[in-house]
Amino acid sequence: MQRVYSLLVDNTPGVLSRIAGLFSRRGYSIDSITAGVTADPRYTRITIVASGDEQILEQIEKQVRKLEDVIDIKVLEENRSVYRELIMVKIRANASQRSEIISITEIFRAKIVDVEDESVMVELTGAQSKLDAFLKLVNGYEILELARTGITGLSRGSEGVAFID
Repeated sequence: MQRVYSLLVDNTPGVLSRIAGLFSRRGYSIDSITAGVTADPRYTRITIVASGDEQILEQIEKQVRKLEDVIDIKVLEENRSVYRELIMVKIRANASQRSEIISITEIFRAKIVDVEDESVMVELTGAQSKLDAFLKLVNGYEILELARTGITGLSRGSEGVAFID
């Protein structure tokens, strides 16, 4: 089972390392982790996707909550949250293949961010299922490079938002 956690933490040196270290020390599995400063530069939002049984996932939440830098932790439930991931894919494409790849890109509302003589670079943002479907369609082409950011997300609405003075 997977669970998505949204952490609001102090933006201090080493905070990501301390959180990842807790997972490492306890033997917990991190499927993805993303971090970025919030609208207030004193704080960072970290999104962690973790796997395990119910007991392990509850322990993760309890252990992370105890960390000094952690201000708030929320479980992002799928039906009450919005998740997104970004991929960038460099695909080998000659002139005749380029139009096929552009068509697929348009269907998925992706962006072509770079075109070279023998390749096209595509940027796509969305739910994991959308990204996986895109990758399945371009699987017949040679993928030269692929980068995925991992999931980031927020809960819907304003209920339960951690407001900091």
